[in-house]
Amino acid sequence: MDIDAYLRSRIRTVADWPQPGVRFRDITPLLLDPRAMRVLVDQFVWRYMDPARRPDVVAGIDARGFIIGSVVAFELGVGFVPVRKKGKLPFETLSESYALEYGSATVEVHSDALRAGQRVLLIDDLIATGGTMLAAHRLLQRLGASVVEGAAIVDLPELGGSAALRAAGLELFTLLQFDARD
Repeated sequence: MDIDAYLRSRIRTVADWPQPGVRFRDITPLLLDPRAMRVLVDQFVWRYMDPARRPDVVAGIDARGFIIGSVVAFELGVGFVPVRKKGKLPFETLSESYALEYGSATVEVHSDALRAGQRVLLIDDLIATGGTMLAAHRLLQRLGASVVEGAAIVDLPELGGSAALRAAGLELFTLLQFDARD
């Protein structure tokens, strides 16, 4: 089986959403298919079972990173930390803001979510401009965590996010790349 083609065939492209000119990569068909979901999760689990990459904790970025991240954490037998949008966590938090195309946003994590030195896998569904993952990475570092790698299902390299993340020193793993013509 060609795993890339199999997973790619289950990602829907929605033209002009959320605004004209954007080609949104929708992973919900992939999540709906139990076999495809198993194949997807296994790709991450097999990679992070390697002792050199094995995390102590998986951190998932709000909201689709929660879906994949929590399942990967469960399969690896490690804890899960949600990196939430501002105002969604009930306890004391640390915050990190980042620029968006039209404004800014903030992500937060509980101040006691991690212990210094813990190895963390940071995961999301997609890397576009990289701002959210970079802000989450900074948050985890502020807690003293060692981020083993950033991971995502989809990379949109033409938007520059993966290059920016690597330039900031974050090792990165993505399963699929889409360009503007895909």
